[in-house]
Amino acid sequence: MFKRATLVLSLLCATSLAQAQLPAPVAQLMQQGGIAASEVGLLVLRGDAAVLSHQAALPMQPASTIKLVTTLIGLERLGPTFRGRTELRTVGDIKDGVLRGSLYVKGGADADLAGEHLEAMLRALRYQGIERIEGDLVLDRSLFQPARPDVGLPPFDESPDAYYNVIPDALLLNKNMLQLDMRATGATLQLRMYPELERVSVTSAMTLVERDCAKWEDGWQLPETRRAPDGRIEVVLRGTFPKNCNRSYSVNVLDRDDYVGRFVRRAWTDLGGTLSGRTITGATPLDARVLAAHAARALPELVRDINKTSDNTLARLLFLSLGSLQGDPVDGSLALPSGEVTTFARADAAVRDWLRAQRIDDTGFVIDNGSGLSRIERISAQQMGSLLQAGLRSPWAPEFQASLPIGAVDGTMRRRLAGTPAAGRARLKTGTLRNVTAVAGYVPDANGNLCVVVAMVNSERAGDGRGRAVLDALVDWVARSGTTSAVAAQR
Repeated sequence: MFKRATLVLSLLCATSLAQAQLPAPVAQLMQQGGIAASEVGLLVLRGDAAVLSHQAALPMQPASTIKLVTTLIGLERLGPTFRGRTELRTVGDIKDGVLRGSLYVKGGADADLAGEHLEAMLRALRYQGIERIEGDLVLDRSLFQPARPDVGLPPFDESPDAYYNVIPDALLLNKNMLQLDMRATGATLQLRMYPELERVSVTSAMTLVERDCAKWEDGWQLPETRRAPDGRIEVVLRGTFPKNCNRSYSVNVLDRDDYVGRFVRRAWTDLGGTLSGRTITGATPLDARVLAAHAARALPELVRDINKTSDNTLARLLFLSLGSLQGDPVDGSLALPSGEVTTFARADAAVRDWLRAQRIDDTGFVIDNGSGLSRIERISAQQMGSLLQAGLRSPWAPEFQASLPIGAVDGTMRRRLAGTPAAGRARLKTGTLRNVTAVAGYVPDANGNLCVVVAMVNSERAGDGRGRAVLDALVDWVARSGTTSAVAAQR
């Protein structure tokens, strides 16, 4: 009993000592939240001097702060003029309004491809005099290997239909989202869907209930997709929905081939065209010529969307682009030579090559998909801090910094740090999972010196605002600091 008491006392003393080396506001909130010092990694750099370092070498779960790795390396390797592309191609001849051959929809990691863009491309075919396509509609996702990264992966959580869970491929239309408009009276529920797809309908098996409209999601259940023998698809909504309530919601429930193929066929019919062949998947012949094309926005604009709103799907798409594309000043992008290696392996190698070129040791570093929506991704505060320092030296530093959420102003930081010296000044990427809260970015101190700040909490106690309070206290402490001598707290 005496030995056990001595051991417990020793552990308590060690924990207290570790927390005592941290800034007082941070240590106090950790103690109040039940977050152990061993569950936190922190690094604050002013120039090359460590103002604060706590478990900085320990690889930890970064959640969405890993997007800083994806976006900075994306800018550095692909360049600011990089744009993904979508093309309509053929090897067939056009005569008397007939395209005698297949129409290939070639995916090129176009992050912005929306229904109106693909419809405009089809309209361009009509302007070229094409009325009838005597061939197949071929969907080409072969830029990525495997072509369907989503197939076979288990759901990350209980909401596989949600946008944040969409796993991209090289031909992703409308992010594969089906927008549902739900309008209930006291007795009926009216449904509409967008976009309209050939032989796809939405119906309701929902029960109308007395509930606050603001809490409509409490009764939401994963929709069911039914495929009839004749090829028709019915999306059936299940659960409950409040009476006298109107809501719009988007879901990812249709197979990718169904979504793109049925969109093209419906849009082509609406434009007065006919298509006689099947919808199949395949690779575009090398000698196929371009009939119409769409290019995404330039990479800095996409990087801003990724980091400001923490867009998982765009981040994953950019990560896979690192393993499949190179920037091109004319076309926006060109495919890298294909090979036997998976796109993930090539993207992982591209990231590690860049880290090593910056003399950043990648020991313990794990990147899974580049978005942070992962339970295996790992990075240390030291590695992230070195990456952020490299970001300050980058030719694309203005574009990178402009992509980060600003404290109390926008993005995922808009409701944080209000009324503190960091408000309107700190630029920080956030990260949140069930057991993770993190921030990483740049915070000016009281003298205007820009500090690199990295903080990760990996704890079962990180939720309910406890981890966030610790991180915000650290950022506030940095913004108020500014002494000429850097005092390092090492652990």
